[in-house]
Amino acid sequence: QHPKFRAAAVQAAPVYLDLDASIDKAVKLIAEAARNDAKLIAFPETWLPGYPWFIWLDSPAWGMQFVQRYHDNSLVYGTPQAERIAQAAKDHKITVVMGHSEKQGGSLYIAQWIIDENGETVAQRRKLKPTHVERTVFGEGDGSDLSVWDTSLGRIGALCCWEHLQPLSKYAMYAQNEQVHVASWPSFSVDRGAANALGIEVNNAASQIYAVEGQCFVIAPCATVSQDMLDTLCGDDATKRQLLLAGGGAARIYAPDGQLMHAPLPETEEGLVYADIDLGMISLAKAAADPAGHYSRPDVTRLLLNKTPGDRVVKTAPSFRELQRTAIESETPLVRETE
Repeated sequence: QHPKFRAAAVQAAPVYLDLDASIDKAVKLIAEAARNDAKLIAFPETWLPGYPWFIWLDSPAWGMQFVQRYHDNSLVYGTPQAERIAQAAKDHKITVVMGHSEKQGGSLYIAQWIIDENGETVAQRRKLKPTHVERTVFGEGDGSDLSVWDTSLGRIGALCCWEHLQPLSKYAMYAQNEQVHVASWPSFSVDRGAANALGIEVNNAASQIYAVEGQCFVIAPCATVSQDMLDTLCGDDATKRQLLLAGGGAARIYAPDGQLMHAPLPETEEGLVYADIDLGMISLAKAAADPAGHYSRPDVTRLLLNKTPGDRVVKTAPSFRELQRTAIESETPLVRETE
Protein backbone atom coordinates (compact mmCIF):
# COMPACT_ATOMS: atom_id res chain seq x y z
CA GLN A 1 0.00 0.00 0.00
CA HIS A 2 1.37 3.38 -1.02
CA PRO A 3 0.45 6.46 1.04
CA LYS A 4 -2.23 8.70 -0.46
CA PHE A 5 -2.75 12.18 0.93
CA ARG A 6 -3.57 15.77 0.04
CA ALA A 7 -0.78 18.34 -0.05
CA ALA A 8 -1.01 22.14 0.10
CA ALA A 9 1.44 24.79 -1.15
CA VAL A 10 1.31 28.33 0.22
CA GLN A 11 1.02 31.35 -2.05
CA ALA A 12 0.91 34.31 0.32
CA ALA A 13 2.93 37.17 1.76
CA PRO A 14 4.11 37.16 5.37
CA VAL A 15 3.61 40.13 7.67
CA TYR A 16 6.91 41.57 6.58
CA LEU A 17 9.71 41.73 9.14
CA ASP A 18 7.29 40.81 11.95
CA LEU A 19 7.99 37.29 13.19
CA ASP A 20 5.13 37.00 15.68
CA ALA A 21 2.49 38.36 13.30
CA SER A 22 3.79 36.12 10.50
CA ILE A 23 3.56 33.09 12.78
CA ASP A 24 -0.04 34.11 13.54
CA LYS A 25 -0.70 34.04 9.79
CA ALA A 26 1.18 30.74 9.38
CA VAL A 27 -0.95 29.09 12.06
CA LYS A 28 -4.11 30.25 10.26
CA LEU A 29 -2.84 28.82 6.96
CA ILE A 30 -1.96 25.54 8.68
CA ALA A 31 -5.47 25.36 10.12
CA GLU A 32 -7.01 26.17 6.73
CA ALA A 33 -5.01 23.42 5.02
CA ALA A 34 -6.05 20.91 7.67
CA ARG A 35 -9.73 21.89 7.31
CA ASN A 36 -9.38 21.04 3.63
CA ASP A 37 -8.00 17.59 4.52
CA ALA A 38 -4.36 18.34 3.67
CA LYS A 39 -1.77 16.22 5.48
CA LEU A 40 1.19 18.35 4.36
CA ILE A 41 1.59 22.10 3.98
CA ALA A 42 4.72 23.75 2.58
CA PHE A 43 5.77 27.39 2.99
CA PRO A 44 7.95 29.56 0.69
CA GLU A 45 11.63 30.35 1.11
CA THR A 46 12.39 32.60 4.12
CA TRP A 47 8.66 33.14 4.60
CA LEU A 48 9.53 34.04 8.17
CA PRO A 49 10.07 36.97 8.38
CA GLY A 50 9.97 37.50 4.60
CA TYR A 51 12.54 37.42 1.83
CA PRO A 52 15.19 40.19 2.19
CA TRP A 53 14.33 41.98 -1.05
CA PHE A 54 16.36 45.00 0.08
CA ILE A 55 19.53 43.21 -1.06
CA TRP A 56 18.37 43.46 -4.70
CA LEU A 57 17.11 47.06 -4.65
CA ASP A 58 20.17 49.14 -3.77
CA SER A 59 23.67 49.12 -2.29
CA PRO A 60 24.60 47.06 0.80
CA ALA A 61 25.03 50.33 2.70
CA TRP A 62 21.42 51.34 1.93
CA GLY A 63 20.16 47.89 2.95
CA MET A 64 21.82 48.08 6.37
CA GLN A 65 18.75 49.95 7.66
CA PHE A 66 16.87 46.63 7.56
CA VAL A 67 19.57 44.34 8.96
CA GLN A 68 18.92 44.58 12.70
CA ARG A 69 15.18 44.22 12.21
CA TYR A 70 15.75 41.20 9.95
CA HIS A 71 17.98 39.54 12.56
CA ASP A 72 15.60 40.31 15.40
CA ASN A 73 12.70 38.73 13.51
CA SER A 74 14.49 35.62 12.27
CA LEU A 75 13.48 32.33 13.86
CA VAL A 76 15.58 30.73 16.61
CA TYR A 77 14.93 27.05 17.23
CA GLY A 78 13.82 26.18 20.75
CA THR A 79 12.06 29.52 21.37
CA PRO A 80 8.37 30.05 22.17
CA GLN A 81 7.87 31.28 18.58
CA ALA A 82 9.27 28.04 17.17
CA GLU A 83 7.16 26.02 19.61
CA ARG A 84 4.01 27.71 18.28
CA ILE A 85 4.70 26.34 14.81
CA ALA A 86 5.39 22.82 16.09
CA GLN A 87 2.26 22.96 18.25
CA ALA A 88 0.15 23.99 15.24
CA ALA A 89 1.42 20.95 13.33
CA LYS A 90 0.49 18.73 16.27
CA ASP A 91 -2.89 20.37 16.90
CA HIS A 92 -3.95 19.98 13.28
CA LYS A 93 -2.21 16.62 12.69
CA ILE A 94 -0.41 17.91 9.60
CA THR A 95 3.19 17.83 8.42
CA VAL A 96 4.56 21.36 8.09
CA VAL A 97 7.57 22.40 6.01
CA MET A 98 8.40 25.94 7.09
CA GLY A 99 10.72 28.17 5.09
CA HIS A 100 12.44 30.74 7.28
CA SER A 101 15.49 32.77 8.08
CA GLU A 102 17.16 30.78 10.86
CA LYS A 103 19.22 32.67 13.42
CA GLN A 104 21.95 30.78 15.26
CA GLY A 105 24.34 32.85 17.31
CA GLY A 106 25.27 35.86 15.22
CA SER A 107 24.57 34.31 11.82
CA LEU A 108 21.52 33.75 9.62
CA TYR A 109 20.78 30.79 7.35
CA ILE A 110 18.15 30.10 4.70
CA ALA A 111 16.38 27.19 6.38
CA GLN A 112 13.59 24.67 5.97
CA TRP A 113 12.11 23.02 9.05
CA ILE A 114 10.19 19.79 8.54
CA ILE A 115 7.78 19.05 11.40
CA ASP A 116 5.65 15.88 11.42
CA GLU A 117 1.99 15.51 12.34
CA ASN A 118 2.95 14.89 15.98
CA GLY A 119 4.80 18.18 16.24
CA GLU A 120 8.18 16.40 16.22
CA THR A 121 11.13 17.66 14.20
CA VAL A 122 12.00 15.52 11.19
CA ALA A 123 14.75 17.80 9.87
CA GLN A 124 16.22 21.29 10.11
CA ARG A 125 18.11 21.89 6.89
CA ARG A 126 19.90 24.88 5.40
CA LYS A 127 20.44 26.08 1.85
CA LEU A 128 23.92 24.94 0.89
CA LYS A 129 24.94 28.09 -0.93
CA PRO A 130 22.99 31.36 -0.76
CA THR A 131 22.44 32.75 -4.24
CA HIS A 132 24.18 35.90 -5.52
CA VAL A 133 23.56 38.83 -3.13
CA GLU A 134 21.92 36.51 -0.59
CA ARG A 135 25.52 35.82 0.46
CA THR A 136 25.60 39.31 2.04
CA VAL A 137 22.96 38.13 4.53
CA PHE A 138 23.16 34.36 4.99
CA GLY A 139 25.71 31.69 5.83
CA GLU A 140 26.06 28.29 4.16
CA GLY A 141 24.75 24.82 4.91
CA ASP A 142 26.76 21.60 4.59
CA GLY A 143 26.51 18.12 3.07
CA SER A 144 24.19 16.86 5.77
CA ASP A 145 21.57 19.25 4.36
CA LEU A 146 21.33 17.17 1.16
CA SER A 147 19.24 14.49 2.82
CA VAL A 148 15.90 12.72 2.42
CA TRP A 149 13.94 11.62 5.46
CA ASP A 150 11.43 8.85 6.18
CA THR A 151 8.00 10.06 7.31
CA SER A 152 4.47 8.64 7.47
CA LEU A 153 3.86 10.38 4.11
CA GLY A 154 6.86 8.80 2.39
CA ARG A 155 10.44 9.89 1.88
CA ILE A 156 10.51 13.70 2.00
CA GLY A 157 13.28 16.07 0.94
CA ALA A 158 13.55 19.82 0.43
CA LEU A 159 15.61 22.43 -1.37
CA CYS A 160 15.34 26.21 -1.69
CA CYS A 161 15.07 28.36 -4.79
CA TRP A 162 18.11 28.08 -7.05
CA GLU A 163 19.34 24.93 -5.35
CA HIS A 164 17.11 23.53 -8.12
CA LEU A 165 19.68 24.78 -10.65
CA GLN A 166 22.49 22.75 -9.06
CA PRO A 167 22.69 19.47 -11.04
CA LEU A 168 24.92 17.64 -8.55
CA SER A 169 22.78 18.61 -5.55
CA LYS A 170 19.66 17.44 -7.38
CA TYR A 171 21.27 14.13 -8.26
CA ALA A 172 22.28 13.62 -4.62
CA MET A 173 18.61 13.96 -3.67
CA TYR A 174 17.34 11.68 -6.45
CA ALA A 175 19.79 8.97 -5.37
CA GLN A 176 18.21 8.85 -1.91
CA ASN A 177 14.84 7.63 -3.24
CA GLU A 178 13.06 10.93 -2.69
CA GLN A 179 9.29 10.61 -3.14
CA VAL A 180 7.93 14.00 -2.05
CA HIS A 181 10.06 17.08 -2.65
CA VAL A 182 9.40 20.56 -1.26
CA ALA A 183 10.77 23.28 -3.53
CA SER A 184 10.51 26.53 -1.57
CA TRP A 185 10.66 29.76 -3.61
CA PRO A 186 10.40 33.45 -2.75
CA SER A 187 8.00 35.48 -4.87
CA PHE A 188 8.96 35.98 -8.50
CA SER A 189 8.78 39.74 -8.14
CA VAL A 190 11.96 41.19 -9.58
CA ASP A 191 11.19 43.13 -12.77
CA ARG A 192 11.44 40.56 -15.56
CA GLY A 193 13.00 43.06 -17.92
CA ALA A 194 15.90 43.38 -15.49
CA ALA A 195 16.29 39.69 -14.63
CA ASN A 196 14.22 37.24 -16.64
CA ALA A 197 16.00 34.30 -14.99
CA LEU A 198 14.33 35.33 -11.72
CA GLY A 199 10.84 35.18 -13.24
CA ILE A 200 7.96 32.74 -13.11
CA GLU A 201 8.63 30.84 -16.34
CA VAL A 202 12.23 29.81 -15.65
CA ASN A 203 11.75 28.95 -12.00
CA ASN A 204 8.56 26.94 -12.44
CA ALA A 205 10.38 25.08 -15.19
CA ALA A 206 13.07 24.21 -12.64
CA SER A 207 10.44 22.75 -10.30
CA GLN A 208 8.77 20.85 -13.12
CA ILE A 209 11.99 19.33 -14.47
CA TYR A 210 12.92 18.32 -10.91
CA ALA A 211 9.71 16.27 -10.77
CA VAL A 212 10.50 14.60 -14.10
CA GLU A 213 14.20 13.97 -13.39
CA GLY A 214 13.60 12.70 -9.86
CA GLN A 215 10.29 10.96 -10.61
CA CYS A 216 8.85 12.50 -7.47
CA PHE A 217 6.03 14.82 -6.47
CA VAL A 218 7.18 18.44 -6.18
CA ILE A 219 5.36 20.76 -3.79
CA ALA A 220 6.51 24.27 -4.76
CA PRO A 221 5.22 27.05 -2.47
CA CYS A 222 5.87 30.60 -3.63
CA ALA A 223 5.30 33.85 -1.72
CA THR A 224 3.75 37.08 -2.90
CA VAL A 225 4.86 40.67 -2.40
CA SER A 226 2.22 42.70 -0.57
CA GLN A 227 1.52 46.40 -0.76
CA ASP A 228 2.89 46.74 2.77
CA MET A 229 6.15 45.18 1.61
CA LEU A 230 6.37 47.57 -1.32
CA ASP A 231 5.79 50.54 0.96
CA THR A 232 8.40 49.33 3.47
CA LEU A 233 11.06 48.51 0.90
CA CYS A 234 10.49 51.10 -1.82
CA GLY A 235 8.86 54.11 -0.21
CA ASP A 236 8.33 56.74 -2.90
CA ASP A 237 11.38 55.71 -4.92
CA ALA A 238 10.14 55.22 -8.48
CA THR A 239 13.18 53.18 -9.53
CA LYS A 240 12.72 50.69 -6.69
CA ARG A 241 9.02 50.37 -7.49
CA GLN A 242 9.99 49.47 -11.04
CA LEU A 243 12.39 46.79 -9.80
CA LEU A 244 10.10 45.14 -7.24
CA LEU A 245 6.65 44.14 -8.46
CA ALA A 246 3.53 43.38 -6.44
CA GLY A 247 2.33 39.80 -6.43
CA GLY A 248 4.79 37.41 -8.04
CA GLY A 249 3.08 34.34 -6.58
CA ALA A 250 3.33 31.07 -8.49
CA ALA A 251 2.73 28.14 -6.13
CA ARG A 252 2.69 24.84 -8.00
CA ILE A 253 2.41 21.10 -7.37
CA TYR A 254 3.80 18.74 -10.01
CA ALA A 255 3.38 14.99 -10.46
CA PRO A 256 6.30 12.60 -11.16
CA ASP A 257 5.56 12.79 -14.88
CA GLY A 258 5.73 16.61 -14.81
CA GLN A 259 2.03 17.35 -15.06
CA LEU A 260 0.61 20.30 -13.13
CA MET A 261 -1.89 18.88 -10.64
CA HIS A 262 -4.16 21.88 -10.03
CA ALA A 263 -5.41 25.16 -11.42
CA PRO A 264 -2.92 27.94 -10.54
CA LEU A 265 -3.93 30.98 -8.53
CA PRO A 266 -3.51 34.41 -10.15
CA GLU A 267 -0.04 35.68 -9.28
CA THR A 268 -1.38 38.59 -7.20
CA GLU A 269 -3.77 36.39 -5.18
CA GLU A 270 -3.10 34.83 -1.79
CA GLY A 271 -4.22 31.33 -0.93
CA LEU A 272 -3.38 27.64 -0.97
CA VAL A 273 -3.15 25.26 -3.90
CA TYR A 274 -3.91 21.57 -3.32
CA ALA A 275 -3.18 18.26 -4.98
CA ASP A 276 -4.01 14.66 -4.11
CA ILE A 277 -0.79 12.66 -3.91
CA ASP A 278 -0.62 8.93 -4.69
CA LEU A 279 2.91 7.61 -4.26
CA GLY A 280 1.97 4.63 -6.39
CA MET A 281 2.33 6.91 -9.45
CA ILE A 282 6.08 7.01 -8.89
CA SER A 283 6.65 3.44 -10.09
CA LEU A 284 5.20 4.34 -13.50
CA ALA A 285 7.63 7.23 -13.87
CA LYS A 286 10.56 5.19 -12.54
CA ALA A 287 9.87 2.45 -15.05
CA ALA A 288 10.52 4.94 -17.85
CA ALA A 289 13.63 6.62 -16.42
CA ASP A 290 15.48 6.39 -13.12
CA PRO A 291 18.68 8.47 -13.50
CA ALA A 292 20.07 7.28 -10.16
CA GLY A 293 19.06 3.66 -10.83
CA HIS A 294 18.52 1.60 -13.98
CA TYR A 295 18.98 4.64 -16.26
CA SER A 296 22.41 5.50 -14.81
CA ARG A 297 25.92 4.72 -16.06
CA PRO A 298 28.10 4.67 -12.91
CA ASP A 299 31.03 3.37 -14.95
CA VAL A 300 31.01 6.71 -16.78
CA THR A 301 29.76 9.33 -14.28
CA ARG A 302 29.51 9.19 -10.49
CA LEU A 303 28.71 11.69 -7.74
CA LEU A 304 30.77 12.12 -4.56
CA LEU A 305 28.50 13.24 -1.70
CA ASN A 306 30.24 14.39 1.49
CA LYS A 307 27.71 14.52 4.33
CA THR A 308 30.18 15.60 7.00
CA PRO A 309 28.55 18.35 9.11
CA GLY A 310 30.27 21.70 8.67
CA ASP A 311 30.63 22.53 12.35
CA ARG A 312 32.90 25.54 12.86
CA VAL A 313 34.13 24.25 16.22
CA VAL A 314 34.59 20.54 16.92
CA LYS A 315 35.07 19.60 20.57
CA THR A 316 37.01 16.38 21.07
CA ALA A 317 38.12 14.51 24.17
CA PRO A 318 41.94 14.28 24.51
CA SER A 319 43.49 10.92 23.66
CA PHE A 320 45.31 8.83 26.25
CA ARG A 321 48.63 9.73 24.57
CA GLU A 322 47.82 13.45 24.89
CA LEU A 323 46.90 12.99 28.55
CA GLN A 324 50.12 11.06 29.11
CA ARG A 325 52.20 13.80 27.49
CA THR A 326 50.46 16.47 29.58
CA ALA A 327 51.03 14.46 32.74
CA ILE A 328 54.74 14.03 31.99
CA GLU A 329 55.20 17.71 31.22
CA SER A 330 53.40 18.76 34.41
CA GLU A 331 54.83 15.89 36.48
CA THR A 332 51.28 14.90 37.38
CA PRO A 333 50.58 11.15 37.59
CA LEU A 334 47.84 9.76 35.36
CA VAL A 335 46.56 7.53 38.16
CA ARG A 336 46.35 8.58 41.76
CA GLU A 337 45.87 6.08 44.52
CA THR A 338 43.74 7.17 47.46
CA GLU A 339 43.22 5.53 50.81
